[in-house]
Amino acid sequence: MARSSGPPRPFFDDKNRAFWLLQSAGWAGYFLLRALSGVANDMGLLFIVPTALATATGYSLTLLMGAAYRRLMTVKPFWTWSLSIALLLVASGVFSTIEVWANATFYRPGERIEGAQFMGAILLDFAVLAAWSALYYAINFYLKLQQQTGLLERLEGQASAAQLAMLRYQLNPHFLFNTLNSISTLVLLKQTDRANMMLSRLSAFLRYTLVNEPTAQVSLAQEVETLKLYLEIEKMRFEDRLRPVFDIDAEAARARLPSLLLQPLVENAIKYAVTPQEEGAEIAVTARLIGERVHISVTDTGPGLNETQPRTTFSTGVGLANIRERLTQAFGPRHRFEAHPGPGGGFAVSIELPYETEPKEIA
Repeated sequence: MARSSGPPRPFFDDKNRAFWLLQSAGWAGYFLLRALSGVANDMGLLFIVPTALATATGYSLTLLMGAAYRRLMTVKPFWTWSLSIALLLVASGVFSTIEVWANATFYRPGERIEGAQFMGAILLDFAVLAAWSALYYAINFYLKLQQQTGLLERLEGQASAAQLAMLRYQLNPHFLFNTLNSISTLVLLKQTDRANMMLSRLSAFLRYTLVNEPTAQVSLAQEVETLKLYLEIEKMRFEDRLRPVFDIDAEAARARLPSLLLQPLVENAIKYAVTPQEEGAEIAVTARLIGERVHISVTDTGPGLNETQPRTTFSTGVGLANIRERLTQAFGPRHRFEAHPGPGGGFAVSIELPYETEPKEIA
């Protein structure tokens, strides 16, 4: 049975292997081109010998240059470029000297090397080594840039995850304070059964919040189940004054969204719609899948936006702005978030998200 080899590794994933492959392939190409050029110019097959010597010289010199360049890249730019150019000039002189000597030895033994011949060779060899040096520095600076870019992306992801965790944890203390205050009141009134029931439901809710990572996404169905846990706790406080309604499409229920995103909206509705009215209010959570977008709304039948206290904050100083920030962190410009008067009065919040069903971490 054939094994899956997985995705191919990037060429520069192993820098040492990549260097030797490029070094060998480059100088092999140099040797081939020089040899073919000599044959084409009727230099004969003997031309291959000095060409091989010149290639071996260039190969060895560039190995030494590479070792020097690796050290020079760690110093100040002035010394990097100054010493690199000086090294390049010295290497070009050595390269051309050996190349001219090899050609004279095999083709014109005993003939004195003229300045023009040496100058032509050094210009050609300088161009070859300069091109090699430029490619060496370009590849290494590219790899360093890629490494820094990857590090920056990881740091940005960690910062984004930390910010999301902070935003979500801002939502819990206000709810916890209200619930514990209600339990304390029930204990003072000696209503121990109701206090125990509220504690049990609170522990189930907190267990959910601790199990789910603050930077993870959950399905809308899971989010609704969490809301129901939360509302069971609040319904013990408000009884018939709190009337929750859920209308969730089956397909929309599979959509992913940041965990505990809707709970503060329902908490907001309880604070501004249920609490101030003797008859309480209805809180409706609906979700529809329209094309590739999920439309979620949380509405109430409270007094709406005519209250003197605005709906944009909770007593802890967080609220709608917090949710908007979490959505921006999770979906960027692909989401829509609006707070507006409800269609029949009251207050409404509309959220539109891309329809994504695959679980993922927000980074």
